[in-house]
Amino acid sequence: MSPFPSFYDPRRIGALFHPDMARIAAEADAAGLPPASQDAARVHLLLIDMQVDFCHAAGSLYVPGALGDVQRTVEFIYRNAAQISQITCSLDSHLPSQIFSPNWWADAQGNHPAPFTIIGAEEVQSGRWRPLFAPDWSRAYVTRLEQEAKKLLTIWPYHVLIGSPGHMLDPELWSAVVWHGLARKTQPRWLVKGSEPRTEHYSIVQPEVPLPGMVNGGKNQALLDELAEADLTVLAGEAMSHCVLETLEDLVEAFGDRPELLRKLLLLRDCTSPVLHPQIDFRAIAEARLAEFEQMGVQIAVSTFDWTTL
Repeated sequence: MSPFPSFYDPRRIGALFHPDMARIAAEADAAGLPPASQDAARVHLLLIDMQVDFCHAAGSLYVPGALGDVQRTVEFIYRNAAQISQITCSLDSHLPSQIFSPNWWADAQGNHPAPFTIIGAEEVQSGRWRPLFAPDWSRAYVTRLEQEAKKLLTIWPYHVLIGSPGHMLDPELWSAVVWHGLARKTQPRWLVKGSEPRTEHYSIVQPEVPLPGMVNGGKNQALLDELAEADLTVLAGEAMSHCVLETLEDLVEAFGDRPELLRKLLLLRDCTSPVLHPQIDFRAIAEARLAEFEQMGVQIAVSTFDWTTL
């Protein structure tokens, strides 16, 4: 018997469509799964930014490989629904004008930087690029990124704009998440990040530069506390080189003095892919860092892993 509901159609991954909610609900009832509240072991599936703009070929910031990542993630949910207690989906959520948007910066002739332009402190100090919004903050921001050994500011194409089709979860993945919530009698959670214009927000834990007092401007301690209580946190999403990697960086930093918590983090290696950049090998950077995390105790596996080996 197939572990997949009859409404699941992998050929629709990467396309926009209206999920049949009545059918999803009916098949969730028919699945006969026990409530997640009865789970002896709490498994938290954390899906990072698996949104249309990142995961569809027509998306404004498509991550090559993401279509396959989505399919493997969907099928992981259906195969392992009885083991997954909770699903949290983060949603990168942007406004048209943010510090990494082309229109935030201009050169002396008024030209905006092209997507994937890297802006460092030297380019700002020399006047190569000047901020058109929050000038004092913007100049200090790029300097602070370098001082704290963060990624240099990258100008991205406009992406995941709030209210746009690109902001939504891939519909086939959304269907799987909602089906799971109904079948296991647990609410899926939606973690919104990235709408503060003055900072980047790759990690779901905290922005690149904190903004105390602002919504999503600081560390999400409640999330860290919840993940610390889980028996296993499984991570997947986009992009491996940015939001997934930075999330793992923050989790390793938060749990680094408790090796038993690092061993309860598991990355689905075949459900995440890196951004391709014309000048920077983000894949190599991410692979090297993931190897370090694995040495520290973080588990890395493919989505067909054997639960008995954990």
